Amino acid sequence: MDAGSLNSSSNLKGQSRFPLQEQFLHRRNSKENLDRFIPNRSAMDFDYAHFMLTEGMEGKENPAVISPSREAYRKQLAEALNMNRTRILAFKDKPPTPVELFPQEHSSSVNPVKSAKPRRHIPQTSERTLDAPDLVDDFYLNLLDWGSSNVLAIALGNTVYLWDASNGSTSELVTIDDEIGPVTCVNWGPDGRHIAIGLNNSEVQLWDSATNRQLRTLRGGHRSRVGSLAWNNHILTTGGMDGQITNNDVRIRSHIIETYRGHHQEVCGLKWSGSGQQLASGGNDNLIHIWDRSVVSSNSATQWLHRLEDHTSAVKALAWCPFQSNLLASGGGGGDRTIKFWNTHTGACLNSIDTGSQVCGLLWNKNERELLSSHGFTQNQLTLWKYPSMVKMAELTGHTSRVLFMSQSPDGCTVATAAGDETLRFWNVFGVPEASKPAPKTNPEPFSQVNRIR
Repeated sequence: MDAGSLNSSSNLKGQSRFPLQEQFLHRRNSKENLDRFIPNRSAMDFDYAHFMLTEGMEGKENPAVISPSREAYRKQLAEALNMNRTRILAFKDKPPTPVELFPQEHSSSVNPVKSAKPRRHIPQTSERTLDAPDLVDDFYLNLLDWGSSNVLAIALGNTVYLWDASNGSTSELVTIDDEIGPVTCVNWGPDGRHIAIGLNNSEVQLWDSATNRQLRTLRGGHRSRVGSLAWNNHILTTGGMDGQITNNDVRIRSHIIETYRGHHQEVCGLKWSGSGQQLASGGNDNLIHIWDRSVVSSNSATQWLHRLEDHTSAVKALAWCPFQSNLLASGGGGGDRTIKFWNTHTGACLNSIDTGSQVCGLLWNKNERELLSSHGFTQNQLTLWKYPSMVKMAELTGHTSRVLFMSQSPDGCTVATAAGDETLRFWNVFGVPEASKPAPKTNPEPFSQVNRIR
């Protein structure tokens, strides 16, 4: 009997057709247990059954007749059938739970899904207002600075006042005589204890705020008033109405160590980069100069690294970017009204935005890619910009005169502004970083009252 006749078993009366394997099992069960066999066709492997039946017959063949290649094929076929006895794509248990290849917090980078992060609330009004009488309304001066010890210094006429932000107390540091005053600029040292005061008579005084004691007076660097100051560790840089810039080493008696000459009119803006390597200066001659300390010379006036001539009005507002070391933002006065961005390595202007009003000050947000500008005519507003798109995020109004002076708290969250309306206002424009947010107060105290500095 051949394999074909084995697979096509005869029809039994009263019974359906079964494969040979089913019939064999049925007959055996009928004789021994007298139970009827109910086949499960879905579990049958007919190819395996056919192989097992035909393998015995092939084994009876003469071994000498079987070729080596046929024997090798037979062994491979037997192994394959033993490995694949289970049904392909057969349903078993529930599929296993998929394993996450990436942690949940990083899933947004793989599958970009819009987060439900709420938009930061930007208060539209100042949280505190202080009366600042006798504030000199002069665009070219710098009369406000917030030190690293959280003390704000403001010059009102001939007097410098200190306002402690930690407890709200006000104290008087010094009152200058009329013949050498008024005070034209103030700037805290890096330690938050020592402060430099520029005067109308071209002198600069150094004071210790902890003891209210004058340490020394710097003379000889300028021929007229000193309107701008900038610290770089122990180097105090001064800019005067004479267009000259002087580096003073406050540790030594002969304090003038370098002189920068390039401006033709008053130097009203000075800012050192975060690395302390480059100095940006802005003047009433509409110019910006970038100076590099690596090429300074104590014997002669140092040549600038870049001379930037794109502004069409005085440049007082300067701000180095905290997250890109070679990026400088600058703002032009009433005849210019633009904010420009510069690559200080190459001197290229990267972008220019027309703000529509005089730019008096610029501050970068230390926690987000945002820039705050203060303005004069016509709205006397603060404008918060998203960088680099320069989309307006908020416009804050409250001052009734041009916002001349602006400074940032040490934590980078609060901004203080002083304007020609003789008020000092505090704005929570940059918000509080997530890591340092305090627990919400049940009854927060309002800051709508107006207090006096003096």
